[in-house]
Amino acid sequence: MTLSQSFTQTQLPINVLQNSVVVFSKNYLPMARINIRRAAVLLVSGRAEPMQLSDQPEPGWQLRSPSLILDIPRQIRMRVGESDRTWKPPSVSRREVLKRDGHACQYCGSKRKLTLDHVLPQSRGGRHTWNNVVTACEPCNQSKAARTPEEAKMLLAKKPKAPCHPVIAFAEQFWQQTDT
Repeated sequence: MTLSQSFTQTQLPINVLQNSVVVFSKNYLPMARINIRRAAVLLVSGRAEPMQLSDQPEPGWQLRSPSLILDIPRQIRMRVGESDRTWKPPSVSRREVLKRDGHACQYCGSKRKLTLDHVLPQSRGGRHTWNNVVTACEPCNQSKAARTPEEAKMLLAKKPKAPCHPVIAFAEQFWQQTDT
């Protein structure tokens, strides 16, 4: 055995802990990715159970201790449900609007000198809500002035809307990645 082979074998258990497990809700909705340590705690405590997405067994990982060998699957399902907390969108702020719009001007796509723009200007009765605020660069914001995008002949890249629940966003992303 060479020194490099020995080094690789000793690093393997540590690298296993860097992998992630997909957590599904009690109702089979993919909620998040968690590390193997957290998955092990959920499985051992009985708060989660192993889950398979297909008929073919997917290889997972094994965690070993002197008294226990624990098989960690790639997906787990929560046995207990979250309390019925209502989720509401965050308040409209510069940081949240920039995050929603991908830090890009919704009129020209620029990523420099970004400001917030009211689609229907506040001077004309527009409100400071998720459906009326977009990211705009300074030149586009000044060019649009106190007009609507239609009046200024400027097209929005996408219609503004409130961000969706983080679990729903993760589920959409998960199923898109699974289909490809």
